[in-house]
Amino acid sequence: MTWLWIALGSAIGGVGRYWASGLVAERVGAAFPWGTITVNVVGSFIIGFLATLTGPDGRLLVHPDARQFLMLGICGGFTTFSSFSLQTLTLLRDGEWLLAAANIALSVAACLAAVVLGHVAAAALNQLRGA
Repeated sequence: MTWLWIALGSAIGGVGRYWASGLVAERVGAAFPWGTITVNVVGSFIIGFLATLTGPDGRLLVHPDARQFLMLGICGGFTTFSSFSLQTLTLLRDGEWLLAAANIALSVAACLAAVVLGHVAAAALNQLRGA
């Protein structure tokens, strides 16, 4: 039954990705994939946070099925590596080598920083006493 929960989480994450990416594109334009980068950075922060907060040494004890629902389902559906890859290919095919390189560098660096920040935030929360 776990696969069903992961599929449901993926659907929820996918709808969130569509909404959030569209919102960013509407606000700043769609010439550069800012919506995809934003979604991937936010998703990286959330998965880093959840992995640490609900891990073996985490503050919250979460059933493995719930953890998979959140991390594999929702975060997996929310982040957009396939969209990132397609948008990078499109930039390359259009001869936009500099923009393609910027998309790769910015996406990788920002997502790595976000997952580290999520981990650090949850680790700090894990250290709090009480509550």
